[in-house]
Amino acid sequence: MINSLKRGLKVGLRTTWTLGKIIFPVTLIVAVLQYTPILPWVIERIAPFMKLIGLSGDAAIPLVLGNFLNLYAAIGAILTLDFTVKEVFILAVMLSFSHNLIVESGVALKVGIKLWVVLVTRLGLAFFSAMVINLVWQGGGETAQYGLIQATNDDQVSGLGSILLSALEKAGLGILQLAMIVIPLMIVIQILKDLQWLKKFSQGMSPVTKSLGMNENTSTTMAAGLLFGLAYGAGVVIQAVEEDGVSKKDITLAFVFLMSCHAVIEDTLIFIPLGIPVWPLFLIRLGVAIALTLIVGFFWKRSGIMSRKEAEPTYEK
Repeated sequence: MINSLKRGLKVGLRTTWTLGKIIFPVTLIVAVLQYTPILPWVIERIAPFMKLIGLSGDAAIPLVLGNFLNLYAAIGAILTLDFTVKEVFILAVMLSFSHNLIVESGVALKVGIKLWVVLVTRLGLAFFSAMVINLVWQGGGETAQYGLIQATNDDQVSGLGSILLSALEKAGLGILQLAMIVIPLMIVIQILKDLQWLKKFSQGMSPVTKSLGMNENTSTTMAAGLLFGLAYGAGVVIQAVEEDGVSKKDITLAFVFLMSCHAVIEDTLIFIPLGIPVWPLFLIRLGVAIALTLIVGFFWKRSGIMSRKEAEPTYEK
């Protein structure tokens, strides 16, 4: 157990350092750009489109960063901007469905999933969920409070020195909050790995995968994606598909589920610093993943798409 704690702490510190190298400069740059003509000009051009999904124009910044980089870059941008609670929640839901598209799409392509399926599923879920939440939720109009980071009155910040100091403060507090979540999370994951709980969790996933229309040999792929995500768990996911001989139908259904809901622990807890309720976020992701997988499985079965290939493994070396 002591060795697991040590290894987990090392991994946590290394992960914090790696992610911090992204979130710190992003937070710093966006915070400084707020006091230049550049950011307001970009926001003004995008604002009309963003209103359709209940967001202000500056929400485009974390959305772009999250989709092309990762959730940590997006959160770094959010921490520097003033949003309402409703806007932050919409952003969190959108980013949960659609983030790190370049890396995670690469993992999907590696196991035989078409790129258009990945993009349509993830981007479609992100924008559809935003429109639904915007129409259904009438509250959340108060200004969001970002944990340790409090909203700054722009009138109190003037001069290059004050701007840089304010930006450094936000970036530093963002890293601190990141470490408070990532380090304990990595310790727990390391303990789970050392205790071989992934194997046990995979065995427990068998009834779940079967109820979702997949064969039992898909359980390891599902377990790895749920626990570690598509990026961090890429090696485990690809290895599971290769060794277990998962069929075209099953790996497609598995990735439909995982594109909606993966890395459920990390991708949920990292939104805590944004001051939003994370349980609804988790339940939305899980509910959508289950519903979408069942719907796709139903139509796949009815239409007989690629029925001759359903028993064929999909992994390509």
